[in-house]
Amino acid sequence: MKRPVKPVSGIPAIPEFFSAEVAGARRFYLNLSPPATRRLVVVCGGLERCNPDYAIHRDTFPFFSFEYVVRGSGTVTLKGSPCVLKPGRVFSYGPGVAHHIQGEAGDPLVKYFVDFAGTGAEALMKSCRLSPGSVRDVNPPHVLQPLFDELIEVGLRIRGESAELSVKLLECLALRIDGASAVMEGSETLAFTMYEHCRQYIEKHALRLFTLRQIAAECHVSSVYLCRLYRRYDNQSPYQHLLRLKMNAAADRLRQSGVLVKQVAEEVGFDDPYHFSRVFRATLGLSPAAFRRLR
Repeated sequence: MKRPVKPVSGIPAIPEFFSAEVAGARRFYLNLSPPATRRLVVVCGGLERCNPDYAIHRDTFPFFSFEYVVRGSGTVTLKGSPCVLKPGRVFSYGPGVAHHIQGEAGDPLVKYFVDFAGTGAEALMKSCRLSPGSVRDVNPPHVLQPLFDELIEVGLRIRGESAELSVKLLECLALRIDGASAVMEGSETLAFTMYEHCRQYIEKHALRLFTLRQIAAECHVSSVYLCRLYRRYDNQSPYQHLLRLKMNAAADRLRQSGVLVKQVAEEVGFDDPYHFSRVFRATLGLSPAAFRRLR
């Protein structure tokens, strides 16, 4: 097992255990050498859009980890037992747990992860019935996404309270996993199928969609019914979902050098860069300029 790269001149270096087989990623790292006496410490985490040939093969890992699939398919083998990966599936591993992750070439994985440590790490996993080396499903499949997104934003800000707040979000994540693990009533009905169709449509066409009315028309439902579906199966409105997708895409672009804020605003559908900046701050918690300084 490779050791994390040491910081240079006080700047954290990218850990060597982060996979390079990704088409894009938003990752953070807070404490790569967590103290053994702390109850819980979030080490790192993020969102990875995997390459078609994505593969990870480890006999062990220095930290405890949750991984959560939101798109694509593949296989995870934990302690020698293979399991299919699909949206809404969460799996765990930790020290001494062999794990092998293989993406499906025709349907690349998109997944979140969080690595953590501490004397209470394994107990936290057991509290949500996801001990190291196990797999669970959550319903609806995207129910954990807002918490993971918030965890990433907290990790990227790297403020004084980031370490403590990230632990609180990790504990909330465990509670949400436990609460969402039972199959929800109606999850296999036509209503849930329609919700999934609309959600996937928004995700696929986010950059060219602008209004709730447009989303509803292209999904062939009424605006009222679309909002009702999101109230039933999600914790955000369809328009909030659209804005978050646009702002996440904008954040990825802003991390590239030489890209102007005005240019990014136009790419995600905002004619007014000042309005874009206000929406960016309201959605992600800081201005585009402040976000760029985190690079």
